[in-house]
Amino acid sequence: MSIAQRRQAVHREVFQLFLIKPSHYDADGYVIQWAKTDLPSNSLAVLYALAQDSQARAVLGDETDIKITVQDETNCRINVAKMLRTIRKSGGKGLVGLVGVQSNQYPRAMDIARQVSAAGIPVCIGGFHAAGSLAMLPEPPPEVRKAWDLGISIFAGEAEGRFDMLLQDAYRGALKPLYDYRNDLPGLEGAITPFLPKAVHQRNFNLRAAFDSGRGCPFQCSFCTIINVQGRKSRYRSADDIEKIVRDHYAQGIRKFFITDDNFARNRNWEAMFDRIIELRAEGLKVKLIIQVDTLCYRIPNFIRKAGLAGVNRVFIGLENINPDNLIAAKKKQNRITEYRTMLQMWKSIGAMTYCGYIIGFPNDTPERLLRDIEIIKRELPVDLLEFFYLTPLPGSEDHQILHRKGIWMEPDLNKYDTEHVTTAHPLMSPDEWRKAYHLAWKNYYEPKHVVTLMRRALASGMKPRKIAHMALWFYGSIAIEKVHPLQAGLFRRKYRADRRPGLPKESPWVFYPRYFWEILSKHARLLGLLTHYRYLRWRVESDPMAARYQDLALRPVVEGDAEDELEIFSATDSAVQAVEKARKLKLRPVPA
Repeated sequence: MSIAQRRQAVHREVFQLFLIKPSHYDADGYVIQWAKTDLPSNSLAVLYALAQDSQARAVLGDETDIKITVQDETNCRINVAKMLRTIRKSGGKGLVGLVGVQSNQYPRAMDIARQVSAAGIPVCIGGFHAAGSLAMLPEPPPEVRKAWDLGISIFAGEAEGRFDMLLQDAYRGALKPLYDYRNDLPGLEGAITPFLPKAVHQRNFNLRAAFDSGRGCPFQCSFCTIINVQGRKSRYRSADDIEKIVRDHYAQGIRKFFITDDNFARNRNWEAMFDRIIELRAEGLKVKLIIQVDTLCYRIPNFIRKAGLAGVNRVFIGLENINPDNLIAAKKKQNRITEYRTMLQMWKSIGAMTYCGYIIGFPNDTPERLLRDIEIIKRELPVDLLEFFYLTPLPGSEDHQILHRKGIWMEPDLNKYDTEHVTTAHPLMSPDEWRKAYHLAWKNYYEPKHVVTLMRRALASGMKPRKIAHMALWFYGSIAIEKVHPLQAGLFRRKYRADRRPGLPKESPWVFYPRYFWEILSKHARLLGLLTHYRYLRWRVESDPMAARYQDLALRPVVEGDAEDELEIFSATDSAVQAVEKARKLKLRPVPA
């Protein structure tokens, strides 16, 4: 290197870009954080890839390098003071972006952003909460106006094609209060593809990458925010884009992928994507996929068959409820209880484990009806894992918009909008009854007897009972022991005494550390006990010489004219009986791809 080149290298300017996916607070005010987590953030992957592209094109000038730091707070502590020192030591140029911020994460994002803005460093918050609130409310909500008062910028919309401008404004110290692209949704075909370096993925114990193959959903579920943020029109990446994503990550040793599309089956390009992944697998890239779909996707010709060939081994299905009245109230008309059993059996036929979401708190729900419905599901539907959520009026959803318009009480603390808390009133249940029903649902579904049934069904369907045992441990252990939803759980809970929600006192070391140490010991002892019990149950199942021949009502093949009178799901309510009659008359045609 010449003297001139060395001088140029020494004097290059550095712009520090911090991309942070915030967590949220637990009931005691401590950040929910783990040594390792399960699923990575697609928002981080999208923004990191865009930032890399901006750096490669020198959008801040030939003399300025963009140094990118990526942090997911669920598995990485955010030290704001250290972050600010890093920016200052580099010359004071930088941007802190709080990305993919959901409603329950907004208070934590604001607590981080407030400190950054007070130090005079540009900071911006993006994600579903801000975009959804601005889209569905007549005026900006107080928490967004508060951000503007503190000099915090809000980004509403998607960053493709706009990220350069955000970086350039931050570089000049001239961030706008609002970057509003909600009505200008970018195309995805040929766009920069999501990517994260392996060091970030190693904070997840499964070394799994996440990416979106498309955005938008055609359905109108009233509790959903996605349709009001990403739109109802399908926008999708090309098969070439998907191949690039897979190859880029595979080169890092990453074989597992979570496709984050809320409904992959309604991505108009699904078949071309599956076909390309099938080709890659034939080439030797043995990838495994998790996807999310609707209940009717099984009627799309070849969808499930090709999903199996493409390596889909886990599928999340928005079952939501088995009461047609509740489904209609939520505008979930695409869910037809008469087809649930057929759909679930088809997923079992390719060896995919099914995760089904079930919402508690629809208008017709009572504790008694909920427990009845869960018993029906256990007996009659071949669901592997059932996960429960409170019906939550998320900001950005139609439900929230209606309650806001009517002036009906909603929980003021956004930290509780994690679908794990009661956040509004219910017409038939008190808050305590609602909470009790939620926890009883988890306990009832994952009782040892039913876990044995789940393992028997798995073995009879060609799956390994070990997988069911591990996932049942993860799901029920998260709720019963860690007191968090399994989608927010991880390995080894971390707590830092200084990282407590503002407004709550910093605890004495003599109080905090002994209690934290006892929590670690007691929780892991309970977890070990549950693990030992599930292993014993698994041993019982695998030791049964007749296990492979196991059969029950849920696994019994569905044939035309199946005896509905044997299935309580078809007779438990008047609306269920009507749904059966309607299905008999319509003889529905396959849903077009």
